[in-house]
Amino acid sequence: MSEQPGSLLPPSGFDAAWCATDLGKYRACRYTYEYYSLESLPPLDSSQFTGVFRWLGDAGAPIPRQVRKLNGLARDLAARDLTLPRDFVTFQTTENLYGSLDEVSVTGCWTSISDPLPSPVEPGAFLVRFFRDQQDCVIWYLYLRPMSEAFVGYSGLDYEFEYEAWREGEETQTDLGDAEEQRAAILWCAPSFEEFAHRFWIENRLWHAVNDRELPLLEPRLQDYLNHYAPPGAPV
Repeated sequence: MSEQPGSLLPPSGFDAAWCATDLGKYRACRYTYEYYSLESLPPLDSSQFTGVFRWLGDAGAPIPRQVRKLNGLARDLAARDLTLPRDFVTFQTTENLYGSLDEVSVTGCWTSISDPLPSPVEPGAFLVRFFRDQQDCVIWYLYLRPMSEAFVGYSGLDYEFEYEAWREGEETQTDLGDAEEQRAAILWCAPSFEEFAHRFWIENRLWHAVNDRELPLLEPRLQDYLNHYAPPGAPV
């Protein structure tokens, strides 16, 4: 299982955006979710993304059922010359990390790990769904490529459902054979799972804080993130 520092830029051919909800009066959102340009987001300190999630505290003990599940997924991927990022495995198999994003999500997102799904964009690449909105407005995937670093992307399409419908000869929501259409349907949002998890965790905790009637005293990392949108002394 690979260790993955990630790249700051999306692979060629993929559009990039962050899909999230509002931050109260500090960042507007017209609907349940909005696409925000990467340039508009607060920068993150990449040095903290070491694959062990120290910003969430102690990882805790392994969860046997999750270890078995991830080992099985890793074997399936190994047969395709692909590996799971180590940070993803750590998060999904330890008791104090697993489910952390579900707990903090303000839109009811939940962990849902799929089997490997062929990329509709390029031969040899695969998707692994790991997180989804409660109404499937947006679904997040690991995008795995041979001899390349994995990244996190998202789509409004549930590719597990799409491939099942296609195999059964049923109507699909999208043309799986149209690579151009599929590239437009998958957006890059983070160079590693840990970076995705950190930004998601920060923003969802911050949502609760800024939507309180009175903004509580924020811990420094949340306040620093909010200062990007409302620097101290700036009108809000």
